[in-house]
Amino acid sequence: MNNFWDFLVWLFWFYILFACIWIFISIVIDLFRDHTLNGWGKALWIIFLIVFPFLAALIYLIARGQSMAQRNLERAQGMQQANADYIRNVAGSGGGASPAAEIEKGQQLLASGAISQAEYDALKAKALAS
Repeated sequence: MNNFWDFLVWLFWFYILFACIWIFISIVIDLFRDHTLNGWGKALWIIFLIVFPFLAALIYLIARGQSMAQRNLERAQGMQQANADYIRNVAGSGGGASPAAEIEKGQQLLASGAISQAEYDALKAKALAS
């Protein structure tokens, strides 16, 4: 029975250690992603985190926790928007594009000199056939 309780205590302390490391890494990542804080401010926070880790983490989460969440939200929204743009771009460049859009794209390529008149005619015929 004693081994079971020792295991539970060990598991608890391992959980606490893992949570602390996770919080410290999250704070350091947030520090370097924050564009409003200058280099000296970042350096001071890092030194404070090294010298007084738990106090510094607690103060950081209280003082800058809301802006930390806001930066994470903005980053997630930016990634979601980039993903949506990529999907729209890939879906639009496939066979689903309208013939008029394909012909217009071909005219732009012809005007820029990227394709010849024969290539434009082939592209136009292909777009009209679909």
